[in-house]
Amino acid sequence: MTCALLPKLLLLLTLAAPATGIPHGPTSPLRYSRFLGPSNVMYLRWDFDIQTEVITFDLQVRTTGWVGLGVTNRYTNVGADLVVGGVLPDGTVYFSDQHLVDDDTLKEDGSQDAELQLLKEDAVYTTMRFSRPFRTCDSHDGDITSDTIRVLAAYGLDDTVKLERERTFVKSIFLLQIIHPDDLDAPAISYIHDLEITDFLIPEDDTTYACTFLPLPIVKEKHHIYKFEPKLIYHNETMVHHILVYACGNASALPTGISDCYGADPAFSLCSQVIMGWAVGGTSYQFPDDVGISIGTPLDPQWIRLEIHYSNFHNLPGIYDSSGIRVYFTPILRKYDMGVLQLGFFTFPIHFIPPGAESFTSYGLCMTEQFDEINGVPVPDIQVYGYLLHTHLAGRSLQAVQYRKGKQVGIICKDDAYDFNLQETRDLKERITIKMGDELLVECHYQTLDRTTLTFGGPSTINEMCLIFLFYYPRNNISSCMGYPDIIHVAHELGEEASDSMEGMMAMNNVDWTPENIKKAEKACKMADQVVIIKTIDELVKNQTGHIPDIIPTPRGPCLESTGGKVEPGDKTPAGYRAAPLVQSGSSPTVPLTILLLLQGVFSWLLDSLQGAV
Repeated sequence: MTCALLPKLLLLLTLAAPATGIPHGPTSPLRYSRFLGPSNVMYLRWDFDIQTEVITFDLQVRTTGWVGLGVTNRYTNVGADLVVGGVLPDGTVYFSDQHLVDDDTLKEDGSQDAELQLLKEDAVYTTMRFSRPFRTCDSHDGDITSDTIRVLAAYGLDDTVKLERERTFVKSIFLLQIIHPDDLDAPAISYIHDLEITDFLIPEDDTTYACTFLPLPIVKEKHHIYKFEPKLIYHNETMVHHILVYACGNASALPTGISDCYGADPAFSLCSQVIMGWAVGGTSYQFPDDVGISIGTPLDPQWIRLEIHYSNFHNLPGIYDSSGIRVYFTPILRKYDMGVLQLGFFTFPIHFIPPGAESFTSYGLCMTEQFDEINGVPVPDIQVYGYLLHTHLAGRSLQAVQYRKGKQVGIICKDDAYDFNLQETRDLKERITIKMGDELLVECHYQTLDRTTLTFGGPSTINEMCLIFLFYYPRNNISSCMGYPDIIHVAHELGEEASDSMEGMMAMNNVDWTPENIKKAEKACKMADQVVIIKTIDELVKNQTGHIPDIIPTPRGPCLESTGGKVEPGDKTPAGYRAAPLVQSGSSPTVPLTILLLLQGVFSWLLDSLQGAV
């Protein structure tokens, strides 16, 4: 009897372990890592293959229960995907691609799009490694894109898979980081120079912009700055919102001391060409191996303006700070001198966002046709390799779009899931060429459902901004190119009287901000004549007029169908979807959770049968 039952048992195991058909992604070592949740209980490593569009995750959790990892959005975990796995006390492995039906209920996907590579447990940790396509054909799976991704991680103390608030975490991560710092060259000779304020008493105000002027490293011959990192002083709460370093024109007469950047003394707002920047959530940044910030030549800036934005929301007294930016420089020169071009909506004073808006879009236009004239000499093609996005708390998404001869060339950079708490310099997948005559448009989406009054553009965190900084080479003298709409036209479209810009802005306070008026204001801002302001490192300013072009949305790419997966109708685009490849040798089939429960019943029946046969 025993010999007759064993082949049936093996047959059941074979049928219960479906082949996912998803290709393996990168194998160890995985280059990227983050701790998730408090107390470093969860440690995530990951890597990806940009060609096959497959990402591999390795999650290690301090538990002997189940673990889970997936993708969610900023508003709710309901509908989020979660890949769940664990090891039972008898050593049986379970693994399943699931999604949240409500806040604490999981349901297995009809299409299993994750391939298990490793699941093990010891006395302390449970470790799960799996791969999945960037975009599957399962509507329950979140896409892995170049946007900010909100990674959902959860675990249990035993093998009962149930979500509990205290063991469920969401962390924003830029997963598709193209260049890893370890892939970059470290110069054989390098030096460190700190640009910082010292023992600055943070005012007991919600928002403070502290500025001071500091010299760049003094060198006798040309050097390149190749890396920078924040130098932050630990406080009981995060107070430093952002740090910017602006290059000063060498003809500038600069004040001394530390003062409000935008206060009574306008001299402290001099120098507007950003060359380095850090914001909440960012880390260090090393430039690509062929570019750097030039210092030490007669054409290079000798001084910078250091701007630190403090947010002391709790008005705490007696807190001193010595934060800043640490720069690394080398005499081993790179091929190109880099610059930074600031784009977006001119922050003061026209920018406004209505209250109670589910969505409101602002635009900032840049026209490059007069760059040669204001630069003083012809401007060569701009090669963009990186970017930094910036809004405040109401910002939801940003993008920079490029046009040439009236036609959209493409999207330079974007983030459809922008997170105020994760602002970092990011590298482009491919470098983008901007030719003189091109138009550049920045589009920012906001949500103000939690606000009852107008939000205006301004320096405070509760004000708003719409900015994108493009990192490029070769350097020119243009520091910023930003736009704003004719506010008088906007006021008239909303039925308000206005004869100048100040009256136009004041008129916005008289509008009844119904959903209809919010959309009317958004359309009026887009259709109005746009004032474009171009500024150089020496504070030369030139204005011109333009109009906002339409943006052609970028279509979603093809999805990767798993074996036996369910393809949603919306994914059957002309580009089609990629059929699943054959299961690669070496992949280990595993048991989905629902099959596992069935097998446990089968095992019990078989054991009872075996015992009865003895």
